[in-house]
Amino acid sequence: MKSSTQHLAFLAMFTSVAIIFGYVEHLFPIVPSNPFIKLGLANLAVLFILNKYSLKDAALVSCVRIIVVNTIFGTFSAMIWAFAGAALSLLVMAALLRYTDLSLIGISVAGGVAHNIGQLIADALIVQNPHILRLFPILIVTGIITGLLIGYLTQEVSRRVHVEGEKKR
Repeated sequence: MKSSTQHLAFLAMFTSVAIIFGYVEHLFPIVPSNPFIKLGLANLAVLFILNKYSLKDAALVSCVRIIVVNTIFGTFSAMIWAFAGAALSLLVMAALLRYTDLSLIGISVAGGVAHNIGQLIADALIVQNPHILRLFPILIVTGIITGLLIGYLTQEVSRRVHVEGEKKR
C-alpha cells in the first residue's frame, strides 16, 4: 500500500535534488562565456519521477524547480524559456515512456532535444527574430550529448533506488 506521506516526501526529496542541481549548474556553467548552456542535471530528478510515478508528479517537480531556481538565480525571461523547454521535453518523454520501449537513455535524448527546441521556439516568438533558428543544429547536438549523459545517470539511479508504489513499466 502506497502511503501518501511517503509519496509526498519522495517528491519533495527529488524536488530538492533538482533545485540543488540547478544551483550547482548556476555556479559552474559548462561554457563560462555562455551560462545558458547547461547539462540539465535537474532533468535527472524529473525523468526519474516520470519513470517511477507519473507525468503529474514529474510536472510538479519540474515546475517547482523552475520557479525556485529562476527566482533565486534567474530572470523572468529565463523562467519563460525554462518552462517552454521543460513542458515540451516532459510531454515528449512521457509519450515515449508510455508508447515505446525506448530505454531511459533514448527517452532522455529525445527530451534533451525537445527541451532545446521548446526554448528555441519560445525565443523566436518572444524576440521575434527568425534568425535565432540558426542555432537549431547546435542545439540538436547539445541536446543529444546532454540527453545521453542524463539518461545514463537516470538509468543508474533508477536501478539503485526503488520506491514503494512505483509504476511498472
